[in-house]
Amino acid sequence: MCGYWGDPDKTAQSIDLARWMHTGDLAAMDEDGYCRIVGRLKDMVIRDGKIIFQGEIEEVWIHHPGIEAVQVIGVPDVIHDEELCAWVKPKASFCATAEEIQAFCHGQIASYKIPRYIRFVHGFPMTMTGKVKKFVMREEMMKELRFSDNTAP
Repeated sequence: MCGYWGDPDKTAQSIDLARWMHTGDLAAMDEDGYCRIVGRLKDMVIRDGKIIFQGEIEEVWIHHPGIEAVQVIGVPDVIHDEELCAWVKPKASFCATAEEIQAFCHGQIASYKIPRYIRFVHGFPMTMTGKVKKFVMREEMMKELRFSDNTAP
């Protein structure tokens, strides 16, 4: 791609001097040279200097027998920069505590990747095209945790 038609600012933001287009997708290349998309740059949390991909956590949690759907976000934290928060949509017959779900993760992911905050929900805020609005979830959690953009670390 040479650029965005009639939009030099957008072109400059997304295409570097070597003509690489930066989409925000994260990819991994295997030993045979094949690439696979592993996430989005926006879908990562930095906690104590460690990069955590939300999709990795969601992949573990979705295998819990009582979870229908899960979305993981990062929320500001004064100690760790960001803390993990999971919004869990349980299956209809599910009855468990946040602690039981957190215990399910031990031995499957590193302990620092286990979300500190868990919110049980009936659904997620969605766009018209069916994508989850994680920014809305983050804003709601910041209000609940009494953070604002001005008090976030």
